[in-house]
Amino acid sequence: MATQLDVQTPLKLRPADRVMNLVRLGSLHASRLSFARSLVRQMAREDWTVTNVRNDLDDQGHGVVVYRLQTPHHVYHGVVFSQHLEPERRSDRVIAEAWDVTFALVEGAVEDSLLEQMAANVPLQEAGRQHPRLLVLSRANKSLRNFDHFVTALATGHQPDPAWLTRVGYLYRTTAVYGNGKFGIADYARLQKNPDFYRPFSAQMFAVYLLRHFSIQQVEHLARCRAPGRAVGLAPALQRYLGIGNSTGLGMAPFLINHPQLIQQWVYCRERALAWAREQPPTESSRVHLMTLLRRAHQHFVETVTEDNEQTRRNQATVASIDAIIRWLDGMQATPDLWDELLDWADDNCSLEGQELINTLLIELYPDLIDAAEDELGCEEILELQPEMRAVALKQLIETRFAWALEYDPKNPDHKYWFWYRSVEKEEPRLGVRAEEPGAEKELPLGIGPRIHRTYQLLDAFLDRSPRGSVVEFLMAHPGQKECVRRIQTMGATSYGEIQANLWHRDMKPMHLLRTKLSFFGASRFDPKSDRWVRVTLFQGAPLFCELFSDHGTDKARLAELDDWSFPVEPDAGSLTSGVL
Repeated sequence: MATQLDVQTPLKLRPADRVMNLVRLGSLHASRLSFARSLVRQMAREDWTVTNVRNDLDDQGHGVVVYRLQTPHHVYHGVVFSQHLEPERRSDRVIAEAWDVTFALVEGAVEDSLLEQMAANVPLQEAGRQHPRLLVLSRANKSLRNFDHFVTALATGHQPDPAWLTRVGYLYRTTAVYGNGKFGIADYARLQKNPDFYRPFSAQMFAVYLLRHFSIQQVEHLARCRAPGRAVGLAPALQRYLGIGNSTGLGMAPFLINHPQLIQQWVYCRERALAWAREQPPTESSRVHLMTLLRRAHQHFVETVTEDNEQTRRNQATVASIDAIIRWLDGMQATPDLWDELLDWADDNCSLEGQELINTLLIELYPDLIDAAEDELGCEEILELQPEMRAVALKQLIETRFAWALEYDPKNPDHKYWFWYRSVEKEEPRLGVRAEEPGAEKELPLGIGPRIHRTYQLLDAFLDRSPRGSVVEFLMAHPGQKECVRRIQTMGATSYGEIQANLWHRDMKPMHLLRTKLSFFGASRFDPKSDRWVRVTLFQGAPLFCELFSDHGTDKARLAELDDWSFPVEPDAGSLTSGVL
């Protein structure tokens, strides 16, 4: 499907060896094409409505809450189960067996029999027998200090201190958000032609967004139970500043490797949007708008808190980069080459995160022309084999499109330092040191670079024997190479075919893999807890359900205002007010 991005072709896309560098991918920020932003725009544009159809919470906030989602096409229900959780059982690990809340998004009605079945199984998560009408299955734990502070403040008639959300931007954080047929729920094919949730991870994003709404209602309910007649509601500005946390570890990494066509499509859409934005003639209005966005992003990163020293240094470098960019832009005029000059200057003078922030904000300037790309973020994933290709052509394809993989040296221990495996005990992907730990013979096949290098070696030897041989003849001699050859042929034809990194290399940082995917989800406030797991915030700054309802209208100016929530900053405590509950 053609979009407005195709008006002028060919576009000047950044080269793959630059874009698909793992460290640069690990410096990406959420953009307006991120799944969270895309979902909120869709909800506002199509006038989705959410109503509370069941609210059975006791004075401890435990019980069942059911929400009804009405879109122009279908009806869905979000079902939340809240229960008491002993402190010693609270864990962000995937292998945890109990959580503060468990929840699911259901296609269609939730009749009593289904609710009963869900009540018996959704709280068990992986251990339950989940119903096939569930589109999403998830769970979350409280941020106890924030949660208690919010309830206490509201119960005493005061607003919580916004600084608490600046330090930790949520009341709940999820530990897994399952979709696509996991544990018996609806398979991915169920959503491929669904007009509401056909975009990647959109159903999961909605479930997380709904949890944010629940968290607001729950703290207000508890405050009201604690101090009826005195408790106040949470101020709208604080409701918007409230996000949902997510705790993510190495389990996210295999997805990036196992779905190369999908990742290339995400990157391609973003890079195409950037290329198109660069070609737009700058105006004084767009220059001023960019500086406004930069100042907000500057404040956002100044306020971002992390205990990780490396991420702290990266954030500080981003702040310094933004300062420099603002000074540079402030002295420039809106000449036709301004955007190219800005990006060239940033490449020479800014950190990687600073460079990618400029790219993100430049895309932000042209929503009317770029947002159509959100419909192209999905793709049909089929790795196709071309057996008739000449073996020499396959070799040339590797040399031109996968030269990075040929840098692998099997004799260098640093090049094969790590191996990836799935822990039987923890049921999670893990990294092991090949020379020191057992289990390398059962490693996950995530080392695409070394695999391509091995194929190249075998291909080179084959061509010495059969210089005019075909791919099918090569595979008859080496049948174990079929999967890798299929991948090379398919991804070699794409703009951004593979993440160009040896995932076995000693210097490889798993955090870059996690951040790559999370940036496309729309995550912010990256807070690494080690080099292998990270906490982030989703939907912080996003508009509320009540702001998306039809009585506010759906005019273009209002939709643009609702969509302007990237890089949120702490609200002024003195301006926060709300009435008695």
